[in-house]
Amino acid sequence: MARGPPITELHYDEAPSVDSVPGPKSRELIRRQENIDSSAVAYPEDIPIAFDSGKGATVRDVDGNTFIDMFAGIGVLNVGHSNPYVLEAVHEQADKFVHTVDFPTEARLELIEKLDEIAPEGLRGNMRTVFGGPTGSDAVEAAIKLSKYNTDGTGLVAFRGAYHGATSGAMSVTSNKKFKEAYTPLLPDVVHAPYPHPFRDGKSPQESVDHALEEVQQILEDPYGGLANPAGIIVEPIQGEGGVVTPPEGFLKGVRDIATDNDVPLVFDEIQCGLGRTGEWWASEWDGVTPDIMTTAKALGGVGFPLSATMYHEDLDTWGSGDHAGTYRGHVVGMRAGTRAIEYIQEHDLLAHARELGEYLRDRLREAGESNPQLAEVRGRGLFVGAEFVDADGNPDGDVADAIQDYCFEHGVLVWKAGRHGNVLRLLPPLVLTHDLAETAMDVIVDAVEQTTTATATR
Repeated sequence: MARGPPITELHYDEAPSVDSVPGPKSRELIRRQENIDSSAVAYPEDIPIAFDSGKGATVRDVDGNTFIDMFAGIGVLNVGHSNPYVLEAVHEQADKFVHTVDFPTEARLELIEKLDEIAPEGLRGNMRTVFGGPTGSDAVEAAIKLSKYNTDGTGLVAFRGAYHGATSGAMSVTSNKKFKEAYTPLLPDVVHAPYPHPFRDGKSPQESVDHALEEVQQILEDPYGGLANPAGIIVEPIQGEGGVVTPPEGFLKGVRDIATDNDVPLVFDEIQCGLGRTGEWWASEWDGVTPDIMTTAKALGGVGFPLSATMYHEDLDTWGSGDHAGTYRGHVVGMRAGTRAIEYIQEHDLLAHARELGEYLRDRLREAGESNPQLAEVRGRGLFVGAEFVDADGNPDGDVADAIQDYCFEHGVLVWKAGRHGNVLRLLPPLVLTHDLAETAMDVIVDAVEQTTTATATR
């Protein structure tokens, strides 16, 4: 029996189908939210919409407008909204039992075994998994704690352009100064090395990699490198919030070698780029590099359930009973959903689908950039795509990215942005996006690029 319907059957039939947006009901709900919700709410400022329902790679707002979803809750909904194969198990589990802390359940053990099955070579069969709180930040905190516990070190090497989360430890290794400046002091002894980004560095890919690796090596090995007691290195195999920055070949392997030479754990943050997003289970597999510790969250909860995990080599499993804890490490509904999502990806060969369809998205964007110098670079892997926009002088142009997002929203396609200057169009649709929906969405996005760059060129 097939595990769930084919991806062609998951979506609303007519998408996009949009009247004037935002509609009156969306405006009313946004107004209510502004009156009673936290001032920290941010997303409706960019896309003023109130959601009602979703199916596959399509969503519907409270006014009945239907959109193609090209950002999937920022990489959460890899198997789409309301995937029926996942929800079948969710309903079954929710009717039985929801919360177990870390008592054994079939749901918990099945997900751990499934994660081991898809783990990178080098971890597979030699792995332990610890569930933590509901967010990716919790997984990062666990990775930091585990690194310190095993090394007796205090310092960490992270990278410029990194985003790892909003809790204190995760903010410490995040590089965005504005994001964390009001909360200092955070963890001491965090040093941020350059992340290779040839387009911005103005270097060749090899020069960019060599420079980054030299800096990391000096931080750890130079007697005056500044980091006295290193505990580990944490890096995103592809930077997400940083702008879908995809490092050139040799960078991850070089970092792996440096970590090994200096006897410190290497942590890969796969929270946004993992679980099939890039067309491999883990983005680091593109480079054939295995970390000592790996974080996962976002898509782990199957259809949006909050769940995070830290996966690590069994040699690092030195914690004693209760040395790491978290109330929601027993979210068995999320665990059942996670296992079903992995099974759905396997059954429908969505890794290959993500590779093929991602190449189509990048090709369409590159074609649009051939006659448009403001679309300066297209990058990414699988269905993790970034397009960087610049002004006539080659400087980051966030206004263009804003205008593209607005145009797409008005024409029924939801996209998001990234990058240090908000000038990168970031596409991370559900892996169940069909080719037909992708073609329709890209027609809108390419039109948006042409319309908005023409408009900004005449400012």
